[in-house]
Amino acid sequence: MLATALCVAQGGEPVWQAVSEPELTMRAFSDDFLDAYLANEGESLLASVGAYQLEGRGVQLFERIGGDHFAILGLPLIELLAFLRERGALPT
Repeated sequence: MLATALCVAQGGEPVWQAVSEPELTMRAFSDDFLDAYLANEGESLLASVGAYQLEGRGVQLFERIGGDHFAILGLPLIELLAFLRERGALPT
């Protein structure tokens, strides 16, 4: 499980929060696959939590992915957009 959270504050006070807990299941892979993955992705992996980039070759590391894709990338975007629509900040 991967936990991603977001809090919106107004005037220094929290007015909304969301927690998303997508689940990622890694698949079995060989050392050769891992070595090739690390070599191909290079230092860009150091900028990614977990050293994978789901939007690229990193998706090949997983057997199953469940939950909000955007939360996996770092932001519970679906929940945030719903909050912004409820507040009138986005069109409905």
